[in-house]
Amino acid sequence: MRRRSEPHTFEQRLEAQKLRLEHELSGMPHGRQRDVVLARIDQLQTAAEMYGFLMLREDAAAPR
Repeated sequence: MRRRSEPHTFEQRLEAQKLRLEHELSGMPHGRQRDVVLARIDQLQTAAEMYGFLMLREDAAAPR
């Protein structure tokens, strides 16, 4: 029977995708495709920041 891997958090998935794109970017020549990958990395960073902000607000709003 195949064993399932541990589920990854949203933050872990964002970071893994960002690292994969950064690795891809390292061997990419300047041009349109490189700009698209850079924009995607920026979007992932923004998503991580927004998620962190929302989780802080959710923790603050939780009843004690």
